[in-house]
Amino acid sequence: MTVPPPRAADVPPLDVVTLGEVLGSLLATRVGPLDDATHFERRLAGSEVNTAIALARLGHRVGYLGIVGDDLFGKAARARFEAENVDTTMLATSRDAATGLQIKERVVGRDPLYVYYRQGSAGSKLAATPAVLAYLAAARHLHVTGIPLAISPTARQCAFKAVEAARDNGLPVSFDPNLRPVLWPDHKEMVDIVNALAIQCDWVLPGHREGTALTGSSEPEGIAQFYLSRGVRGVVIKLGSRGALLYTANAVWRCPPFVVDVVDTLGAGDAFAAGFISALIDGEQAQRALEKACAVGAIATTSDGDCDGMPTRAELADFMAAHHRTTSEQVLEGAVG
Repeated sequence: MTVPPPRAADVPPLDVVTLGEVLGSLLATRVGPLDDATHFERRLAGSEVNTAIALARLGHRVGYLGIVGDDLFGKAARARFEAENVDTTMLATSRDAATGLQIKERVVGRDPLYVYYRQGSAGSKLAATPAVLAYLAAARHLHVTGIPLAISPTARQCAFKAVEAARDNGLPVSFDPNLRPVLWPDHKEMVDIVNALAIQCDWVLPGHREGTALTGSSEPEGIAQFYLSRGVRGVVIKLGSRGALLYTANAVWRCPPFVVDVVDTLGAGDAFAAGFISALIDGEQAQRALEKACAVGAIATTSDGDCDGMPTRAELADFMAAHHRTTSEQVLEGAVG
């Protein structure tokens, strides 16, 4: 495995660093069952990949920590990152393992079916080296998901070490559980390990179903209170077509959904995270971050690629201006128990 040299001292610090597994993606060219698909387009996938590209398009300096294979998908991923202005200083190349693969059906207006081929992938070789941890020190924000926790013991350790390093350096940390039960040996282990990392973070961003699986509560307030009572600064619960809720120790905010023509929902949660993080980096209030998160997530659903529909900063501003009546309905609901 090769690791590029550290960033030069005169390079501006990164706004955000994220880490995870890069996946090549084969998207069926026609709408229909995946079993019937015979032709595919090559794309790029991976939760943290999606968020990194979304943040870069929103004008932030973003770095990606990961490993790709010395293969077609790995080279394509590196080229795509560079085209999107995502820093690849710490994107390593493995000579011994291949880039993971996602095969995905093309849909209109619903969740797509997809399958993974990622066991033993290059991304699963991610480890907490001194160079990796040093890379985090100069950033302003760390974003982590539950994916590294599931793909290998070394990647799991890397995620925990990264959060520890971020906290030691005063970096805020956001965490999207991004549960993938199929990657875990059993449900309890998944819940225990994901929650162990979540409670070390500042912002936790579960989907409603994920929050229920992780906390045992089906009520958004119960999910939020589980994490707030353990020291998390804020909990954002994604409700899909019903918008989202933001809970802090003192208040609750609701953002109604943005109405769009949905094509493909995969990647919307990653886009949501990018919108939220972007607003925080810009110094906006948390409730405004919730609006931007919902807007970026909605825009992402209007494209059939996991990360292809991520908006630029100008596109996001135009979208929010056009939907001002929706965003103005956001209301302060009161304190959390």
